[in-house]
Amino acid sequence: MLEELRKQVLEANLELVRRGLVLYTFGNASGISRAEGLVAIKPSGVPYEGMRPEDLVITDLDGRIVEGALRPSSDLATHLVLYRAFAGIGGVVHTHSRYATSWAQARRPIPCLGTTHADYFRGPVPVTRAMFPQEVEAAYEANTGEVIARHFAGGDAMEVPAVLVAGHGPFCWGLSAAEAAHNAVILEYVAEMAYYSVTLAEAAEELHPAHLDKHFLRKHGVSAYYGQK
Repeated sequence: MLEELRKQVLEANLELVRRGLVLYTFGNASGISRAEGLVAIKPSGVPYEGMRPEDLVITDLDGRIVEGALRPSSDLATHLVLYRAFAGIGGVVHTHSRYATSWAQARRPIPCLGTTHADYFRGPVPVTRAMFPQEVEAAYEANTGEVIARHFAGGDAMEVPAVLVAGHGPFCWGLSAAEAAHNAVILEYVAEMAYYSVTLAEAAEELHPAHLDKHFLRKHGVSAYYGQK
């Protein structure tokens, strides 16, 4: 079932390893078949080395296992909330990458200080509010997704396809699992640059909105002209 989606999601998970965004069994990537209403996700606690497409777990949008002998990622419920909340996304990635997680632990959004950031994120990468104890104690993973979804309510989650969960780490998404993994790699890169920028100049100014929009919109949207058709 969903052999091609399994392969794509496995490749997204392995990309996180290749790019140094995960250690041991940290992190997870998933992808969704909107036509089938089914999600493929990394199994919980399984090392990336030797992982095969058939090891991925297939669930429905309510978290019921449809296919797979292993338990799905413990973050499955977070992924499912995001798929239900944002109809346009096709993949979700969660890591504990060093710099992005540092910003999350500091409870600070990653400011848009330059055009590299603006090429991918139309503004600062936000940090969620801290979760309440009762949200952590019951349905923690689902409530993590709800906190993210509420943060983006009324906005366009595809213009800033990433968030920092306060005290936890980053979640990223995209049109596919591959794009979500790509965004996670870029997020870590701009998180590192922002860290060094504010270290060198604590009062570093954010990029002017006109400059930000120029760089974002030349790569995204109907009038984009970056790259080849």
